[in-house]
This record gives sequence, structure tokens and C-alpha cells, in this order.
Amino acid sequence: MKRISRILLIAIFIATSSFQTAKADEQHKLQLSRQLSIFNSIVKELNLFYVDSIMPEKMIERSISAMLRSLDPYTIYYSEEESDELKMMTTGKYAGIGSIIRYHTDKKTTVLSEPYEGMPAHKAGLQAGDLIISIDGKPVKEMSTDSVSNMLRGEPGTKLMLEIERPGKKGTMTFRIERASISLPPISYYGMLDSNTGHIILDSFTEECAKEMRKAVVDLKKQGAESFVIDLRNNGGGLLNEAVEIVNLFVPKGKTIVTTKGKIKQSNEEYVTRKEPIDEACPLAILVNGQSASASEILAGALQDLDRAVIIGSRTFGKGLVQSSRSVNGGGVLKLTTAKYYIPSGRCVQALDYSHMLEDGRSSRIPDSLTTVFHTAAGREVRDGGGIRPDLEPKTEELSTLLYYLLQDMAMFDFATEFKLKNDTIAPASEFKIDDTTYSEFCEYLKSKNFSYDLRSVKMLGDLKKMIEFEGLGNIVKEELKALEEKLNADLDLSLEHFKKDIKDLLADEIIKRYYGQKGSIVYSLREDVDIKEACRILNNRDEYSRILKPAPSNEANK
Repeated sequence: MKRISRILLIAIFIATSSFQTAKADEQHKLQLSRQLSIFNSIVKELNLFYVDSIMPEKMIERSISAMLRSLDPYTIYYSEEESDELKMMTTGKYAGIGSIIRYHTDKKTTVLSEPYEGMPAHKAGLQAGDLIISIDGKPVKEMSTDSVSNMLRGEPGTKLMLEIERPGKKGTMTFRIERASISLPPISYYGMLDSNTGHIILDSFTEECAKEMRKAVVDLKKQGAESFVIDLRNNGGGLLNEAVEIVNLFVPKGKTIVTTKGKIKQSNEEYVTRKEPIDEACPLAILVNGQSASASEILAGALQDLDRAVIIGSRTFGKGLVQSSRSVNGGGVLKLTTAKYYIPSGRCVQALDYSHMLEDGRSSRIPDSLTTVFHTAAGREVRDGGGIRPDLEPKTEELSTLLYYLLQDMAMFDFATEFKLKNDTIAPASEFKIDDTTYSEFCEYLKSKNFSYDLRSVKMLGDLKKMIEFEGLGNIVKEELKALEEKLNADLDLSLEHFKKDIKDLLADEIIKRYYGQKGSIVYSLREDVDIKEACRILNNRDEYSRILKPAPSNEANK
């Protein structure tokens, strides 16, 4: 009887819970219907009675954007006209002329900064530094780069007339260019770092990037690679299944790499390696930074959880959310967050809590003290929340205020353009250096352009002075503040001398792009790359490599 009573109580509890859940769902549906009716009524009233004419389609688009922004930054509506942007993000393909563009603040127009080799712009003879004057006769001065980009894109095979102004040439030049399908390669570079270490830079997780990764690994193994450095720095992610396939290149068949969990059953999936790996024993080093996100974190996190690679760099972004695309009425597409993902140890790396927004619209970061300890396959401690923490974090210098301003300013870009006009050739990217004569010329060029910059410390000192005055302490610390202000005031000559080495590196990189493109820039950057040097050191020291991947001795073992 007691057993029967317990069964009855359980049955009653389940029935009551189901009834309450069904009732809550019904109330939710009624509330949603009511709110939609209110919204529809307000739009109708505005359209009929508002004093000025309104544009309902624009108003509703803004309403949709505001509604989605309240959820998370990744839930976005793409109208029918914008759907090509989403397609490019997932496939890496678009139709256009094939060049990076940027806005020239002094000239107030768009400039070509890097035509891709072999693409229509490059084939037509366009060069970095060319200023765009008009497209198909329409002036583009003061137009945003997004607007100019949309004008340059179109259907493959269609043609456009591009009027440009080239530094060093009088008047303007006109080019008739045929748009083509542009496929951005997911791997921007791969090569040998030394006699037995291969290096692959993976920029995005677009369609079939796993196949490209397989080709690169096979090719490097033929060149003698016995270990690999996979560079995911600044890789913002992409397709989840491509990340799983790349993990599978180094991990045995049948391993669970990532699990997704959402509100509905269709969002719950388990991704398992399904092929035999290329090499499940070769030492691996994965490079990450604060811009490595999403699929990059799945790749790095899974290899860390499986004790298959040493992670080097700085903590990753912390995006543990999965998006799916859904077609909506009218031809648009809604990309929305449908699940969270969990890597082999069971942890989710999501850093920001979007379910509890602050009043100013920002999201709070999950503090390390509230994260949970998980364990890798070998028993090493790892934590959820806050992205992937590297096994090794080489010390790197932060970008100074001067260097930041130089990167934003067009003076360095323009100097490189003029340098190219005066010099037909330079040394190979692996050998090129900025000599003192060229550096002096650049410093004089900066001054002729009236370049200036503001130190962040000066701004903070200004805020401090206001607070001191507010609290009535101005006279007490007046002399000290004046002395500090004099020391902090930016002296351009002193700064250019103090940061000479760093500025030379930036200038050399900009000049090398003019002659050898992006690959030349990468080759040059490898010469002083702290993370790369650390990766090579670890991969060439097998004892230390193995020690990193083993769990720390327990307290019991130390007794």
C-alpha cells in the first residue's frame, strides 16, 4: 500500500507540474498576442495621425533592431537587401572587385588600402593608396565605407566604372572593372617556422575551411613538419562543424568535441569526431588572444580539454553561444542565439551574462570567483566562464597611446604610398628594415602633417583636477599638479625617439604591404612575434611540453 501511495503521489505531482507548465505557456501566448496587438495599433495610429509623414518600414526596422539588442549582440535581423552580408560571413564569398578599403580622413573619401592579388582590382592595375572619386559616375566623397562597399559589390560578371585619383599623378584615372566572385581564403598563410615546425594562420571558420586546413597540414608534413603551431589570434569564429572537423585532424574518431543545449529539442546536439585523424600524436601549440572567439574557442578549448595541445597567448573572448539562421516573411533572415555550447570537460566559456543587463545596456562579466572548476581528460584543472585561459601567457607590451594614434591616422599610410612611388623595389619581407634616414624622413613627414596625440594620462589628470577643485583641495596640491602636468604633456620629438623601434616596425609593415601584400606582412611580423617564439621553444622541448599537459601533483602526493 505504501508503494502504491508513493506512485500515486508521484503521478499527481507530475500531472500537477504538467498542468502548471501548460497553463504558464498559455498565459505567455496570450500576453505575446496582446503585446503584438498593441504594437500594431500604435503603428497604425502614428501612420494615420502623426503631424508629419512617417516611414513605417524604417520605424519598424529600428524597433526590431532595438528589440534584438536587448537580448545579445549576436541576434541580428538581416533584411532581404542585407542577406548577402550574412552569406559572406558563413561562406567567405562575395562578388565585387576584391580589395580592402578604408576612409581617408584628410581627403574625406574612400581609399584602396590593399587590393587582393589576382582579383579584379589588382588585375585592372589599381594600387594601394588610390583614392576613389566616383563609382559609375556617382561621387563618393564623405560617403561611409559601408555605402561605398555596397556600391562596389554586385552580381558576378557585371561591370562598373571606377574613377580614382592616384598620388603622384595629375588628374584622375578611370577603370572599367568586371565584378567577380571573391572567395576570402580561411588560411591566410602557412609555412615552416624551423626545420620541423609548421605554422598555419586560420583567419575564419567558413565553409570547407577544414579541407583547407587538411591540405595545409599534409603539405607541411611533406616539408618535414613534425609539430604544428595553429594561429587563431583575431579569429572571431564561424561554423561550429568546421571547428569539430579541424579538431578531428588531430584527435581519434569517436571523441565528443562539443555539445549544444537550448530551449527546444532541435537545439540539443552532440558533435563527435567521425574520421580517422591525420596525426593524433604530433605536438601542437594553439595561439589565441582576446579576439579569438566562438569556433576558435571550441577548437582551442577542445584540444585543451583533451590534453592534445598547449594553448599559448592571452585569454580568449568568451563566446559560448550558438547562432542559427531562420528565414522570415519578406525575404529577410533572422540570425538568433539558440543554444550554449559545452566543450569536452563539460564547461561553457561564455563570459558575459546577457540575461542580466545593466541599466546602461551593458552586460556584466562573470567574475572568476564565481566560475566552476572542471577537469581535462588527464585531470588538469580548467574553469568555465571568461573564455579559454592559456596554459602559457608570454608577456607582451601594451600598445602605447602614440602607436594607437599612428595606426588610426592616415600619415603612416600616406608615407608608405609616397615611399612606393620613389622606390621600385625593396629587400625581401624577411630582411627588410627601416633605416635611420627613412625614419627621420617619416618623423619630418609627421610634423608637416601637424600630427598630434593626446595622452590618456593627461585626460585622467584633467578629471582628477576637476574632482580636486570640487572637493576644495585645489590650493593645497596646486604646485604638485602643475609639475605633473608639465611632465605629462606629450612631446612629439621625445615620443618619436622613445618609441622608435615600435614605430619602425609599424612603418615597415605598412611599406611591405605595398610590395608583398598580406603574406609579406605576415612573414615580417614573424621575426619579432613573442607568442611564436614561445611556441617554437615549447614544441622543441618535448619534456616541458609533456609536463604542461600533465595534471599538477596533488597535495597528497607532495606530502
